[in-house]
Amino acid sequence: MKNFYMQNLINIETKNINGTLIQTVNARDLHAFLEVGKDFTTWIKDRVNQYGFVENEDYVIVENLSSPKSGSAKSRQRPMKDYCISIDMAKELSMVERNEKGKQARQYFIECERRILQPKLSNNPTTLGLPNFLDPAESAIAWAEQHKKVQLLGVQVQQLETEIDSLKNLFQIGMTPVQFCKQLNGVNINQVNLFLESRHFLYDAEKDISKAHVWRVHSYARDTYLTESPFIMTNDYGKRQCYKIVLLKKGASWLYNQYLKSKLPMKKDWNGEFTHDKYSQVA
Repeated sequence: MKNFYMQNLINIETKNINGTLIQTVNARDLHAFLEVGKDFTTWIKDRVNQYGFVENEDYVIVENLSSPKSGSAKSRQRPMKDYCISIDMAKELSMVERNEKGKQARQYFIECERRILQPKLSNNPTTLGLPNFLDPAESAIAWAEQHKKVQLLGVQVQQLETEIDSLKNLFQIGMTPVQFCKQLNGVNINQVNLFLESRHFLYDAEKDISKAHVWRVHSYARDTYLTESPFIMTNDYGKRQCYKIVLLKKGASWLYNQYLKSKLPMKKDWNGEFTHDKYSQVA
């Protein structure tokens, strides 16, 4: 398995997205690796629309000139749009393909992130990329950059602590995604399950479109983000097998992050504020 990850399955490059340098993947390379049946342009546009990815946040578009077809005197270079997507977006696109290639790609990106974050142990200052502190200019630049990093880290830690506190206040064992989102200001809770269906976390087990949804959890999301609890519903039409969708802690964290990114379905009269209230009961 280690040899598998040592291979450069998909090239990763650093790009500037909205003023931040992040690790990105060329979506064409990912499309080719996943062996998707659709052509690239249709595939990427469908995925962006379906999953609500945001330009200059999850990806940037750059124009390249395509190579002319060999053997054709009339052919010429044409502008071609490339999508440079974040690693998070690449992982999600890989996951929703639901095939072995998608699983390999997602594991590859996770391993690449781990290796990037893993400290590189070396006694060689050149290998570590240390500045020359004997050079006053280089030393001053290094200290200034380090100060910026410390400030940024402080902001990130504070944001993380705020998120953890929010989840502690909002998440209760046994609650449904709808109950969790009911606490988030502006979320249209009538669309939450449909949103989870669009992200392939849920699917409707009821084949009769005239009947109410019978939501169930997809296998790859089950016991990681969500779980389900069967029960029998009795009404005027008789008994019916249904399932309560139960939110897990990782699922709550994912939903909260989607909320902060404005990707959850929101009410038309939402005031634009990301606030929340503790929900005191779990039905």
